[in-house]
Amino acid sequence: MPVAKRTVDDFLAARVKNAAPSPTLAVSDKARALKAQGIDVIDLGGGDPDFITPQHVRDAATAAMNAGDTHYVASNGTPALKKGIAAKLKADNGLDYDPSEIIVTPGGKQSLFAAMMATVEVGVEIMLLEPAWVSYQSMVELAGGTVAHVGLDPDDNFRVTRERLEAGWSPAVRGIVINSPNNPTGRVLDDAELKALCDFATERDLLIYTDEMYEKIIYDGRKHVSIASLPGMWERTLTFNGMSKAYAMTGWRLGYVAGPRGLIDEIAKVQSHSVTHATSFVQAGGVAALNGPQEFIGEMVEAWDRRRRMVADGLNQVQGISCATPEGAFYAFPDARATGQSSMELADRLLQEAHVAVTPGVAFGDAGEGHLRLSVATSESILEAGVQRIGDYLGWK
Repeated sequence: MPVAKRTVDDFLAARVKNAAPSPTLAVSDKARALKAQGIDVIDLGGGDPDFITPQHVRDAATAAMNAGDTHYVASNGTPALKKGIAAKLKADNGLDYDPSEIIVTPGGKQSLFAAMMATVEVGVEIMLLEPAWVSYQSMVELAGGTVAHVGLDPDDNFRVTRERLEAGWSPAVRGIVINSPNNPTGRVLDDAELKALCDFATERDLLIYTDEMYEKIIYDGRKHVSIASLPGMWERTLTFNGMSKAYAMTGWRLGYVAGPRGLIDEIAKVQSHSVTHATSFVQAGGVAALNGPQEFIGEMVEAWDRRRRMVADGLNQVQGISCATPEGAFYAFPDARATGQSSMELADRLLQEAHVAVTPGVAFGDAGEGHLRLSVATSESILEAGVQRIGDYLGWK
């Protein structure tokens, strides 16, 4: 008997069909499309440092490639880079990891994805503190799990509280994703928030996934604290980081995850059966980044410090906009609820009519509705022009 012909959809897994494309990449794609039509678009939607990777890092990778370091290496990373990461975690974060408890990955996103694949399955819920980076939810869902949405209050500066955590908990919850400094809000977790998270995770026996990619980008004397360094947290924490933001190495795709050996060994299986390993000569650049001069980071942060203030000050002069000065990372997250427009409507109008690309806050969860995300990782002249266009479009106070 003939078999009914399948459609393309019949060949696709539901978990993939149901996954939303990255909203931040979608904004950049729309901006590029308008630029291709000859329209002058100011793109503030991305998260790519506007600085070139330091010379000594580029030189190290080039030298390694020219020396023939173009072949397979150990799946979990080269010994030199894992040693450098272990030393960094000890010096900067007070974390003791043996190199065998570290996996080097092609980008911080891949380390998170591999960890979700290793620890999440059907019937498991992972709590997301929202607004949250757009890929967390899709990662959980692609691994077969579901998300427990924990909406933080914009009128309380998106603070994490025990009450909010309890409201999002269910017996199916296995872990919590935290991100500090936060993308998109720019918030840095304070001691009270960290204590609430530690107490809650310990009492509920939960795993912590802590994304610390922006740890070096922090302002006004604030300090980054790795939650795994706090009492009783090391054994229940996976720490994720990478070279993308602090060393302006986004295109190099170099990240890592550190955690207890029992978890790391299982995550390593996912890496070995998927991407194999991070690029060989790129890892030589990573060694140079960690072991070489660090002044470059401070120079970038000084520039982003000036820009975040300039953008916040400028947006606070715009009708219907209120913008807190970011505490960390390189994003502004202005509150546009007073405009009476949804974040999607406003972002689309700003792109189509003012020719400024921003990311709608709802892309980061319902708690982000009414807000916009703007990257300040671009030149001051571009940022000034972008704010000017937004103000001219919405009106000035």
